[in-house]
Amino acid sequence: MLFPVSGVEISPLVPFAVAFIVSFFTSMGGVSGAFLLLPFQISVLGYTAPSVSATNQLFNIIAIPSGVYRYLREGRMLWPLNQAVVIGTLPGVFIGAWVRIEYLPDPRHFKLFVAGVLLYIGLRLAGETARKKEKTRSSGSGGAYIVQVVSSTFRRVEFRYDSETYSFSPPLVYLICFLVGIAGGIYGIGGGAIVAPFFVAIVGLPVHTVAGAALMGTFVTSVAGVLVYQFLAGFYPGVSVSPDWLLGTLFGMGGCWECIAAPGRSDLYPLPSSTVCCVSAYCSWPENTLSTSFFKRITASTFLLPPIGPRWVHRDFA
Repeated sequence: MLFPVSGVEISPLVPFAVAFIVSFFTSMGGVSGAFLLLPFQISVLGYTAPSVSATNQLFNIIAIPSGVYRYLREGRMLWPLNQAVVIGTLPGVFIGAWVRIEYLPDPRHFKLFVAGVLLYIGLRLAGETARKKEKTRSSGSGGAYIVQVVSSTFRRVEFRYDSETYSFSPPLVYLICFLVGIAGGIYGIGGGAIVAPFFVAIVGLPVHTVAGAALMGTFVTSVAGVLVYQFLAGFYPGVSVSPDWLLGTLFGMGGCWECIAAPGRSDLYPLPSSTVCCVSAYCSWPENTLSTSFFKRITASTFLLPPIGPRWVHRDFA
């Protein structure tokens, strides 16, 4: 089947299956999986135009609502954090979309950016596995682990979860999410995959409360991102900017079904996803750059990968 916008010719079952498998792991940690689908699109499908970022965000719009519903049903949606994520990320998404089209249309430069983001996420998640694991929760806990907001002001938000009190500073979240929004707008993700590890490792919030807010924030910013790319398409007639609606829909349907069925085991998320991130970064890193040899050797030695990746990974799709 030929997708005319992206120029990809592939069976429609492949995007559905890939999104389903990827979302199985990523939905456990409150992220949609778009950050892993983009390397698949650029390295396997050869889809490197700026519209791939918009297509990736279209996947989020379709796949995320079912996962958000699950967190709402379980009472694990931390609304003040979600609000801070949305407010901070939205301006950055607008800037990131413009930067992607104006300064990163070259596939080689974009692949370098993608590999850097994936490596950051992978290392951050790998670091989480070295931290003390959360205590095991019994299946019959009932409503003991519902998020309860104690106080919410501009400077400080406090909430109770699992009989403990946590807090965070919204202004700090605004600043971090603004920077994350720029990276997310360029990459084609809402930013949840980047901020979720930060909230857990730096701010000290429990991953079970971060997941829902990160997923909801990703959904809202992805809607804005797709609209921005569609709007900017009118100013760049010679560049593929607007999303591939059919391809993005197939990806989204695969992610949607997996988010419904996902067990929500956030404690299982960091290890497999960190490995996948680093492997994806290894595969996405462009050839013939000064840092390629060093990066490949470090990644290969760390994750026992071959010194040179598969040939199909390094094709120049420009």
